[in-house]
Amino acid sequence: MDKLYENAETGCCPRFDPEPWDGKEVKFKDRLFLKDHVMSIFHIPINFGKVMVRDMEKIKGAGALPPKPLMLSDEKSLWGSDIYIAVGKEVPGAENVKISGTFLSKVFEGPYSGMGNWIKEMNEFVKSKGKNSEKLYFFYTTCPACAKAYGKNYTVILAKVG
Repeated sequence: MDKLYENAETGCCPRFDPEPWDGKEVKFKDRLFLKDHVMSIFHIPINFGKVMVRDMEKIKGAGALPPKPLMLSDEKSLWGSDIYIAVGKEVPGAENVKISGTFLSKVFEGPYSGMGNWIKEMNEFVKSKGKNSEKLYFFYTTCPACAKAYGKNYTVILAKVG
C-alpha cells in the first residue's frame, strides 16, 4: 500500500486523531464504501494484505481515494469479515455500497487482545446513552507498521443504534 497518503509521516497511514471519534455520535447518510471480504481463522485475518492491495489499486485507479481514510470491518463470523473502505466516488469493478444510520463511537488503544473487554465497554457505553446496539463495526485506524511507527494502536468501535 505504498504512498497512499503522501502527506502521512510514514508515507502510508496518516496519524490518527482520536478526539473526533471518542464518545461521539456519528451520522452517515448514504456514505459510499467499497465492500469486500477477508477470510479469517478465529477473527485473525489471513488474506487481509492481499485484499487491501487489490482494493486500493481499484480505488486509486478510479481516482476515488477520500481525503481521510475510513475502513470499517464487520466481524460477522470467526471465519471472515466484510470490510467497507470509504471512497470518494463509485469504483468500477467493485461492490459499491452506501451506509446510513446513527452510530455511537468510542476509541480504544492497545493490542487487539483487549478486544473482548473493549466490546463489553462499548456495549455499556451504548446502554449508558439509553440506546440499543444493532450492529458493531470496527475501524482499525492504521496498519500494523504505522501503529508501531506512531507508538499507538487505536481501534474505534462504532455501534449502529436505533
